[in-house]
This record gives sequence, structure tokens and C-alpha cells, in this order.
Amino acid sequence: MDSHCTIYKTANFIGKRWTLLILLELYKGDSKAKRYSEIKSGMEGITPKVLSLRLKELEKEDLIKKRIDTSSFPVKCEYSLTRSGLDFIRIIQDIKKWSLKWKIKNIECEKSDCRECTL
Repeated sequence: MDSHCTIYKTANFIGKRWTLLILLELYKGDSKAKRYSEIKSGMEGITPKVLSLRLKELEKEDLIKKRIDTSSFPVKCEYSLTRSGLDFIRIIQDIKKWSLKWKIKNIECEKSDCRECTL
């Protein structure tokens, strides 16, 4: 596939392991922003190194933003979805709908919004 192809370029960063799940983890719950430790605790199996790397990549692609609060000690960093990242959540939800229709039978998942997912 040609490296000038839009799908090729997009898949190059979106297709990396954990990327979609990190975006989904930032979407989950009532909080608009999450600290690194909150993201990590919601993602069983991801290593700290990979999480840090993916967060940097997602920030570079403008899907998430990092806010650093230096007004207290220790310094607090929080991550949240950008408008682009929130828009991408719709694509993740479309993947869920496709999967429920064609690949996976999961009634609990079918009846719930990803924001409320505790899995």
C-alpha cells in the first residue's frame, strides 16, 4: 500500500496495540480528565513503558491532550480527549456495533454505553 494513502497513514498510529483501548479508557466514566495511574489501573496487561509511549503518540496526533498542574506538589499530570479524540470515539462505537452484529454476541455490552463500561 502506498505510504501517501490516507488509510495507510491513519492505520499506522491507530492500529498500534492498546491505542484504541487508551482512547476508550479516557472516554469512560464521568471524569473528563484522568491521571496516568487511573488510566493504567483501568487497563490490565499494559506495561508502563507502552502506556507512556502510546500517550505521547496520541498527544502528538492531537487525539489527547496533557495538562500539567504545577500549583501543588507533587506535580499533577492529567490526560483528556481533544475534540478530535472525542470525534474518534464515534468510530470506536461503530466498530463495537459492527462487532456485535457480525462477530461477538455480548448482550451486556450491546445494552450499555461505552462510557459506562466497567470491563
